[in-house]
Amino acid sequence: MPRPVPEIPNASMADIAFLLLTFFLVTTNVANDKGLSIQLPPPPEALPQDLEIKIQERNLFKIQINSFDNILVEGDPYSGTMTELTSRIKKFVMNYKSDPESSDTPKDAIVSFKTDRGTSHKKFVGVLDACQAAYNEIYSERAGVTVKRWLELSSDLGDPDNRKLYDIGRGRLPEGGVEIPMNISIAEPTKVGGK
Repeated sequence: MPRPVPEIPNASMADIAFLLLTFFLVTTNVANDKGLSIQLPPPPEALPQDLEIKIQERNLFKIQINSFDNILVEGDPYSGTMTELTSRIKKFVMNYKSDPESSDTPKDAIVSFKTDRGTSHKKFVGVLDACQAAYNEIYSERAGVTVKRWLELSSDLGDPDNRKLYDIGRGRLPEGGVEIPMNISIAEPTKVGGK
C-alpha cells in the first residue's frame, strides 16, 4: 500500500503575500514629475467682458517655432545658441527707450512665444528656458547675486534675508528700482504639423 503524500500547509501563504505587498508599497519611492513652473493667466470668465488690451508692436519680442523646430526671432530665421537668445531677450527687456525699435520700459516689454503643434518638447523647453534665463539674469544682477544663488533664494522665500533679496531683484523694494515682471506670453500652438 502506497504511503500518503504529506500536504504542505498553505493557509498562511495569503498572509505572507499580503505582508510582502505592504512592505514593498511602504518602502518604494514613487517618482513625482514636477512639470513646468509657469504662472497661468486668469480664466476668461474672471476678466471683464469689455477688456481691450492694446500693446505697441515695439514692446513685443516675437519668437516662433515651426513644426520642424526651426526658430524665427522677430520674423527672421534664427540659428544662434540659446545663450545668445537669452542675451537678445535681456537687451530687449532692458532697453529703456534707448533703441526706438525696441521696448519702452522693462515693465512694458513682452516676450511672445508661439509654436506649432509639431514642435518638439525639447525645443519648446529649451526656448522657454532661454526666456526665463534672461529674466533670472536681470533679477540676479539687480539683487547683486549669482544666477545660481538667485534661483536658490527664490525657491526659499520663508527666510527673511532671501525674501528681501528677492524683492530687491524683482524691484518690489525702493532699492531695487522699477518692478520688472516676467512678461512671457505663450500663445496657443497653431495646428500646422498635424501632431
